[in-house]
Amino acid sequence: MPTGKPDADESARVEKAASERRTGGFLSGAAGRNVGLVVALLLLCVVGFATGGERFASLSNLMTILSLGSILGVLAIGMTFVITTGGIDLSVGSVVGLASVWATTLATQSYGWVVMVICALAVGVGAGLINGLIIAYGRVVAFIATLAMLVAARGLAELIAQKRTQIVDVAAFNDIFRGNLLGVPKIVWIFAVVAVLGWFLFNRTTFGRRTVAVGGNPEAARLAGIKVKRHLMYVYALSGLTAGIAAVMFLARTSAGSSTNGLLIELDAIAAVVVGGTLLVGGRGTIVGTVLGVLIFTTLTNVFIINNVDSSVQQIAKGAIIVGAVLLQQRLSRRTT
Repeated sequence: MPTGKPDADESARVEKAASERRTGGFLSGAAGRNVGLVVALLLLCVVGFATGGERFASLSNLMTILSLGSILGVLAIGMTFVITTGGIDLSVGSVVGLASVWATTLATQSYGWVVMVICALAVGVGAGLINGLIIAYGRVVAFIATLAMLVAARGLAELIAQKRTQIVDVAAFNDIFRGNLLGVPKIVWIFAVVAVLGWFLFNRTTFGRRTVAVGGNPEAARLAGIKVKRHLMYVYALSGLTAGIAAVMFLARTSAGSSTNGLLIELDAIAAVVVGGTLLVGGRGTIVGTVLGVLIFTTLTNVFIINNVDSSVQQIAKGAIIVGAVLLQQRLSRRTT
C-alpha cells in the first residue's frame, strides 16, 4: 500500500542530484575546472620542452611568455566581469589604440608621465561608460553597441594620430614603466596586481556578487534590490578601465602610441575568458580560470613560434580550442541544471 513517501533508493537519488546541483560536482566545480586548466598548461609545457628544448625552458623565454600575456591578461580580467553579466565587449582593442594615441599626443606628453597615465585611464573609462549607457539605458544589444565603439574608437585614434606612430619622449615614463623589477618585467607586475585586485573584487565584494546575480537572472536581481542598469554601466566602465591600463602597458612595451595598438586583441581576450571557464550566457565567472586561460593561449602561441608553425595553422588551432571550450561549457551546464 503506497505510503506517499519515496523509498530509500529514490530518496538517495534525489539527495545526490540535489547535492550535484548545489556543488556542480568536483569536475564541474571551480576547483575541478581549474585543475583541468592547470593540467592543460602543464601538458603544453611538456610539449614545448619536448619540441623546443632549452629554447622553451629558458628563463628568458618564460619572461617572454609572461610579458606577452600581461596585456592580454589585463584586458581579460575586465572582460570576465562583462561576460559574467551575459554581455560582451568587442571594443577593448580599439579603446587601447585610442587611449595610447591620446596619451602620447604632444600636448599630453608636455604635462609629464602622470598626465599621460591619467589620460589613458580616463579615455578607457569614458569609452566604457558610453558603452554601458548605451547598453543599459539605451537598451542596445551589447554586441552592436560595442561593435560601434570598436569602429568609432579606431577611427578617432587614426584621426588624432593621422595614422602615424607617436613616440614617447617622456623619460620619466620609460624609467617607471619599462624594464624589470626584481628580474621580472614591470608590465608583468602590473598584470599580477590587476589579477589580484580583480579576484578580490569578484569574489570578496558585493560588486562581484551582484555581477554574478545580474548575469544569472537580471529580473531576479532587480527584484532583489540590485540596480541592474547602473551595475551594467559600472561593469563596462571597469572593462574600459582595464583597456586604459593595457594602453599604458603598450606604451611601456613599445614606447609608442599607435592607432593599431590592440588590433584584434579583444578576440584573444574573449577566448581566454571562455577557455578559463566563464559562461558566455552569464551567471558564472572565474578570475583564476581567466588567468590560466591567458597563460594557456600565450604558451600555445610561444610553442608554435618556437617550432615555426605557420600563422594560419596557429589560428586554426586556437579556433578549435575555443569551440572545444564552448562545447565543454554546454555539457557542464546541462549536468548542473
